[in-house]
Amino acid sequence: MSVGLIVLLAVALFVVLWAVGIFNRLVSLKNRFKNAFAQIDVQLKRRYDLIPNLVETAKGYLAHERGTLEAVITARNSAHAALQTASQAPDQPGAVQALSGADAGLTAALGRLFALREAYPDLKANQTMAQLMEELTSTENKVSFARQSYNDAVMTYNTSREQFPNSFIAGFGSFPPAELFQIENAAERQAPKVSFT
Repeated sequence: MSVGLIVLLAVALFVVLWAVGIFNRLVSLKNRFKNAFAQIDVQLKRRYDLIPNLVETAKGYLAHERGTLEAVITARNSAHAALQTASQAPDQPGAVQALSGADAGLTAALGRLFALREAYPDLKANQTMAQLMEELTSTENKVSFARQSYNDAVMTYNTSREQFPNSFIAGFGSFPPAELFQIENAAERQAPKVSFT
C-alpha cells in the first residue's frame, strides 16, 4: 500500500468519524428538547386534571354562570387534545404552536373563572376551591419553568442544526427545526391571577 493511499484512507476515516460525531450530537440535542417537552406534558396534564375538579366545585356557587364554566371545560378539552397531538411528535411543524394557542385559550377562560370567583364570597371562602386554586397556581409555576427549559433546549438544538457544517449533516438526517413554545398574543402571556385574600 502506498503512503498516499494510507493518507487518503486516514482522511476519509477522519471525515466519517467527524460526521458521525455531528450526527450523534444532533440526535442528543433532539432527544434533549423532546425530554424537555415531556416535562411540559407532565405539568399540563396535571393542570388539565385539576380543572374539572375546580369547575365541579364552582358549579354549585355559579349555577347562573354556566357559559363561563362550559367555556373553561371546552378550552380544557381543546388544550388536552392539542397536548396529545404534540406529545406524539413535538418535533413536527405546527404541533407545538397548536398546543400553545390552545393553552392560551384555556388560560383566558380560567382568567374569567377566577374573576367570577372574586365576585362570590361563598365560593372564595370554600376550602376545596382554595386548595384547588393553590394547586393550580403551583402547577402554573411548574409549567412556566418547564416551558423555559424546553425553549432553552430548542434554541440549543436549532442553533446547532443551523451551524455549518452541522447544517449539511442535518439536511441528510431527520433533523427538522424545532418550534419554541411561545404565546403570540401579549395579553395571553399573563398567567391567570389567583388571589387568596
